[in-house]
Amino acid sequence: MTDLEKIVSLCKRRGFIYSSSEIYGGLAGAWDYGPYGLALKQNIKNLWWKRFVDSKDEMYGMDASILMNPRVWQASGHISGFSDPLSDCEDCKKRFRTDALEKRVCPECGGKLGASRQFNMMFETKIGAMEDSSATVYLRPETAQGMFVNFKNIVDSFHPKIPFGIAQIGKAFRNEITPRDFIFRTREFEQMEIEYFVKESEWKDSFEYWRKEMLGWMSDIGLSKKSIHELEVPDDERAHYSKRTIDFEFDYPFGRKELYGLAYRTDFDLSAHSSESTVDLSYYDEETKERFIPNVIEPSFGVDRTVLAVLLSAYTEDELGGAKPDHDNPVARTAKGGSREKRVYLKLKPSLAPVKVAVFPLLKNKPELMEKAREVYAMLKKEIPQIAFDDNGNIGKRYRRQDEIGTPFCVTIDFETLDNDTVTIRYRDDGRQERSKISEISSFITEKLKTN
Repeated sequence: MTDLEKIVSLCKRRGFIYSSSEIYGGLAGAWDYGPYGLALKQNIKNLWWKRFVDSKDEMYGMDASILMNPRVWQASGHISGFSDPLSDCEDCKKRFRTDALEKRVCPECGGKLGASRQFNMMFETKIGAMEDSSATVYLRPETAQGMFVNFKNIVDSFHPKIPFGIAQIGKAFRNEITPRDFIFRTREFEQMEIEYFVKESEWKDSFEYWRKEMLGWMSDIGLSKKSIHELEVPDDERAHYSKRTIDFEFDYPFGRKELYGLAYRTDFDLSAHSSESTVDLSYYDEETKERFIPNVIEPSFGVDRTVLAVLLSAYTEDELGGAKPDHDNPVARTAKGGSREKRVYLKLKPSLAPVKVAVFPLLKNKPELMEKAREVYAMLKKEIPQIAFDDNGNIGKRYRRQDEIGTPFCVTIDFETLDNDTVTIRYRDDGRQERSKISEISSFITEKLKTN
């Protein structure tokens, strides 16, 4: 299993993820995505949206406001029940979630813990110039409620036939007592969620459909079946709104933890909001002439936990055959022979890789190679926007740098390029190299990206 510290180090070194406000000592539970981390995250979100929204006729996307009328959270039960039990250590004064402790002693100093009390995890803030209770609002702790309160708008605007779904990707905020484990448990995070509205009599079939869809998604992004475990959540551990919940757990370095969730929320949310708002949130079926409150299947995906699972799954250490230079072609190399060199690379699915292809000049101090490399780079960028130009260091260091970024293909412009307009294409996973005509590399790489 990959050591978490290796992932944290690589993310900092290669511009994936940084500690937030690091120059001031950072902030617990807060992380900043650098250029490559942002690109990886965007690729994940784009693939998710393509699979679950764009490819389906019955899905409707939206982007709800982070700040909402506080009555939303009253109806959903968050104001009264969205809390964790906590205790303070009487010796070191640190605070801990008591439900996460194996023993009733301080895990830091072994001291005695005080009485357990409930701690509401919603972030509270004020709007406008007034400071009274009427100005109190909350940073949303989940994206789901924004979709439920827009149910009537979607029905009135689009008249969808049931079953149908509303999908959203967005930020949520929870005042975690003990944020930990890198980007796994943070106070600010991103969710990809679907609220799928069904007839009560059809919830079991829909639940199974979404269970398979979620497993298919995990395969799409390169997560091994051996690392995924389905946990049927028992009655006494399910959320108050759920009649059935499956947690998809992943083998993280710090233990088997929840990656995704699939819940049957019954008609709880629409009924609660209909009662609190006094607005009718029922659905009229034109075919059966029935009016009813739809039930809901909710597939829920954490973006940041997905990023971490993908990085852990892709992280690979191996030994690659040393370089055997060909005197006629300085970059012609074989994966076999020569000394074995240790390396680290991210075996990312090409569709997820933040950089799809990197272009190198063999030598930085040769103007003719630099000019040709820039020409090839500009040509490829029109077809493959996620591309990098790298002329820093020797060719071996560039390959290792791109390996750690997860770049599937590297294109090297050498002296032979100037003679016959061919380049060397190097494969990330096995170091294999082959020559290709410049006129063909765009279609060659694009086709490879489609099939991997």
